[in-house]
Amino acid sequence: MQRRPGFPARIDWTKDAAPAASLAPARVRREAPPPTPQGVGLDSAAVRARMVQRLAAAGITAVPVLQAMGNVERHRFVDTALVNQAYEDTSLPIGLGQTISKPSVVARMTELLLGAQCARAGGLGRVLEIGTGCGYQAAVLARLAREVYTIERLRALHEKARENLRPLRLANVHLILGDGMLGYAGGAPYAGIISAAGGGSLPPQWCEQLAMGGRLVAPMAGVDGRQMLLVVDKTPKGLEQTVLEAVHFVPLKSGVV
Repeated sequence: MQRRPGFPARIDWTKDAAPAASLAPARVRREAPPPTPQGVGLDSAAVRARMVQRLAAAGITAVPVLQAMGNVERHRFVDTALVNQAYEDTSLPIGLGQTISKPSVVARMTELLLGAQCARAGGLGRVLEIGTGCGYQAAVLARLAREVYTIERLRALHEKARENLRPLRLANVHLILGDGMLGYAGGAPYAGIISAAGGGSLPPQWCEQLAMGGRLVAPMAGVDGRQMLLVVDKTPKGLEQTVLEAVHFVPLKSGVV
């Protein structure tokens, strides 16, 4: 049996990979109460509460997702010059041509993961995130999933996410530097797989590493180049695909740089 990463975690990925980091222990609150307005400025829970109200008005109905979005301080994951836009429903640059997704997109994709058959039956278990970026999506997932493996191909972003997440001390988040197109077999099978980058086809490794009853949520580009949100459910009868709304993500690429 393969030993899961402890603290600090060291996951052998590729010969070019850096050691992964499991963040220091903290208990995860799945049913935390909605944020109570307090404080001032971006540290105020009232600022996040207003964002959550907008998400609910836009159609996000899963209470655990709304609670997670309200508990994670998004301004800590964006550059200092952009903190005043942190709680607007907009994507923001995080360097190296990458972006932090809109709060509405993060909430939407997370809510879709909770709709997986295995998640409905026993809660969201182990999740794989393709494209760690600045670490914001991983922080949200950590409040909903039993365990989160998140993989990033860009070394500088991998390090940035580590620094952003370290103060949160999330014991169930494991950072991996590696090629996300290959997934991460060391943590498979996954109840959910979520991708922050879109390509023209699904890497076969993702579907192989998805647990029975699990769900994959990823942007997928059509022949015209436009991206749509794709949901793939793994069932005893095979893979069931559902195409949803149009989205816009950075392109899916391979290799570690």
